[in-house]
Amino acid sequence: MALRMSTSSSVVQTIDLATADGRPRLQRLVASLSSQGDVVSPAAAQRTQEIFGEPLTPKQVVAKICADVKAHGREAVLDYTTRIDRADVTSDTLFVSPDAFRHAHASVEPAFLDTVRRVRARVERFQQAVLPNDAEVSLPGGGSLRQRYLPLDRAGICIPGGAAAYPSSLLMTAVPAQVAGVREIVVVAPPTPFGSDNPHLLATCHELGLTTVMRAGGAQAVAAMAYGIEGLPRVDTIVGPGNLFVALAKQHVFGEVSIDSIAGPSEIVVVADACGSPEFIAADMLAQAEHSPGSALLLTSCKDLAAAVSESLEQRLAVLERGQLTRESLERFSAIVITSSDTESQQLADELATEHLSIDTADPEATLSGIRHAGAVFLGPYSPVAAGDYAAGPSHVLPTAATARFAAGLAATHFLRSGSVIRLTKTDLEEIADDIRLLADTEGLTAHRRSVDARFDG
Repeated sequence: MALRMSTSSSVVQTIDLATADGRPRLQRLVASLSSQGDVVSPAAAQRTQEIFGEPLTPKQVVAKICADVKAHGREAVLDYTTRIDRADVTSDTLFVSPDAFRHAHASVEPAFLDTVRRVRARVERFQQAVLPNDAEVSLPGGGSLRQRYLPLDRAGICIPGGAAAYPSSLLMTAVPAQVAGVREIVVVAPPTPFGSDNPHLLATCHELGLTTVMRAGGAQAVAAMAYGIEGLPRVDTIVGPGNLFVALAKQHVFGEVSIDSIAGPSEIVVVADACGSPEFIAADMLAQAEHSPGSALLLTSCKDLAAAVSESLEQRLAVLERGQLTRESLERFSAIVITSSDTESQQLADELATEHLSIDTADPEATLSGIRHAGAVFLGPYSPVAAGDYAAGPSHVLPTAATARFAAGLAATHFLRSGSVIRLTKTDLEEIADDIRLLADTEGLTAHRRSVDARFDG
């Protein structure tokens, strides 16, 4: 293909790491995707002033809402839902009625329900495969050591409802919880046409057998699940996507409950060489930018490929339904990064520890062998991120903003707690008694030593 480097008029910037400002530019771009919790648009700042009567930061807003819900329960949830969402929700309408579930299920297209059933089956199959088995070690004296896994009692799921409806997020969160054996699942979604009033979302709930959906979103819904309110006992874990205020609220209540992650904007890193498909790569980058905000980075040492991807982005962007929003994400949060070699592309991808990693090289498995950190990996030209988002089986709830260095995507294992079971015979205790005594004496915890000695006195 002919060499055609992107110009200043291109929708996405090109960053050449060989230039003096290459690395600093990339670092600034990556830093812009980190959710600090204090940066909002002028419109959002004005809205905060209107609601609270003072210029609070998002973290201050979340802290106030959580404190009010903890203190005043359902009354505070209703108050904030009215003021923030401008929705007329009362005590009688805070939870979706059984009739609403049945009506939604009957009203949606049969083809949609068929798709939900197929996706559910794929997710169930994968999640069942990753469930751990109890482990047991037999001891010489006849005792045993066991690690057992038990499901959490109650899980809370956040479903967004601002710009679009997300039945896929419900499938990718609720089904792993069900596979794990969670007894009770609570869903919260804002009272909007894309949230708890959306027929496709409610039909999916009905199909999955979920009967508790609270018509509230944002920090007030997270707080309600974490602390419990009238008619809604507290949950053990809160998972699922949401906006900045949801993410900060999950961070705020962590410790009262467990959470999946504190998610930032959706992101993809594509690692490609000369064998990569410009059309496929551009299509995947647009799919992430479409989230708005969403980030898309291409890492390649092939300048011809970089130019072809830049051209394809322009062409495909022109016909997208969410073209303007996608363009803004590409301009603000995305880049084509020219590396010095395929090895540097691997190393950089590992540093970025991205949410979605797409590898389109001559040997994707070999490329992956040099990359340890990513939320989910998509190998080869026919593994688009959209397959993971909607239908493949692993959950699409993944760590963002380089947290894949230490965090994992949501899975059935998140909804389990493990605990050890120790069963010793007298012979087994005798074998380790001297070690217990020495360590207890070293630490000055004499009651520990004596609790062992008591079993051999006399």
